[in-house]
Amino acid sequence: MSKYKAYPDYKRSNIEWFSCLPSTWKVSPIKYLFNIVNGSTPKSGVTEFWDGDIVWVTPADLSKLSSFKVSSSTRNITEKGLDSCGTTIVPKGSLVLSTRAPIGSLAIADYDLCTNQGCKSLVTISDLDVKYFYYYLSVATEQLNLFGRGTTFLELSSSDLGSFPVPVPSQKESRAITNFLDHETAKIDTLIEKQQQLIKLLKEKRQAVISHAVTKGLNPEAPMKDSGVEWLGKVPEHWGVSRLKFECDVVDCRNKTPEYFANGEYFVVRTTNVKNQKLNFNAALFTDQKNFEIWTQRGIPPAGSILFTREAPTGEVCIVPENLKFCMGQRMMNFISNSQSYTNYLFDYLISDCLDHYINSVSHGSTVSHLRVEQVENIPVPVPPEEELIAIHEHIGKLKTRYNAIENNAFKAIKLMQERRTALISAAVTGKIDVRNWQKPEKREEVVA
Repeated sequence: MSKYKAYPDYKRSNIEWFSCLPSTWKVSPIKYLFNIVNGSTPKSGVTEFWDGDIVWVTPADLSKLSSFKVSSSTRNITEKGLDSCGTTIVPKGSLVLSTRAPIGSLAIADYDLCTNQGCKSLVTISDLDVKYFYYYLSVATEQLNLFGRGTTFLELSSSDLGSFPVPVPSQKESRAITNFLDHETAKIDTLIEKQQQLIKLLKEKRQAVISHAVTKGLNPEAPMKDSGVEWLGKVPEHWGVSRLKFECDVVDCRNKTPEYFANGEYFVVRTTNVKNQKLNFNAALFTDQKNFEIWTQRGIPPAGSILFTREAPTGEVCIVPENLKFCMGQRMMNFISNSQSYTNYLFDYLISDCLDHYINSVSHGSTVSHLRVEQVENIPVPVPPEEELIAIHEHIGKLKTRYNAIENNAFKAIKLMQERRTALISAAVTGKIDVRNWQKPEKREEVVA
């Protein structure tokens, strides 16, 4: 922020998170600047209340936004639905804030709309620069959560939101701040978008390279043959083509998930625990010794074997880690090969585009993605010679390392830019920097603030 000067004079604000403000600024509770409008929900089972023309915003809608405006919602309601539940339509230009699950998602209404009870709308009492207050609240999420109450989940009441303090510059200053932030955040957002596009391209390139290696091999001069599988196409002439059940043991879980125990010592791996080719312990659930013995009667998944999800979601895989006491929950499967080389190759094959092609070929247009046990057992799989199995896995490993390094650098760059964006907004809306005389630079002078 060193390129921007500070205001000439400051005063104490008596507010912890912006202890000083420019001497001409004021501090006001939200209730003296905005009318706070609560939302509500029509009864879900009444058809005539739903699928109308009235935008009905929820916290989930706000959390998905890619801009500062909200103009649509996942579900709309009818006039009858509106009248039935007491929610109120607020005008275009109102601030819409999620006040529970989570607190702090925010947007400016681009149309007249209403909300559910998880949101509150802020309608200006007088002529204010709403965008300035949008920027302020966008960096005040932590403070808003401190005002929340509740045991099951935090919720921000109308009373507590109304008492939330905000810095208030003159209207001329607030508009200057908004103009400055619109320009500077747009530049940062453009740079973030470029990094996100790079990550997307890297993922596509990585998938293409893996898919080619596991289906065509590493020798571009190798004679090819028809695999007999339409989506698999041609494979090297000296490779075999088989079915999964002939190349490894395919172990299905029991057709239900074991009972959970808060003090259980055995991890129950559910489909939600397998993501991004790793076993994660988010929302981990456990069972006891008795259930563990029942659910592992078909065998304990050995370390180094493959776990596979056949539904919700379909086709996630990970390698079983060492020294983990666990059993499989519903819709989980375990692939066990006598050859570690083939296990490594099979893992790479399953994370390639090949599995998606297979799922599409057996789903017959169904919108529900799942595989039956026999469909998993019959996944077509190439069978390269041992030395090629090793070479392909090593080749893919090197590519992953290279692509992951570039991707990690892109993620770091995005994180730094997001932090920079937040810091710039915070500095401007609390008067730490003086942008009253800021002018939009000529294009040739453009640099990120």
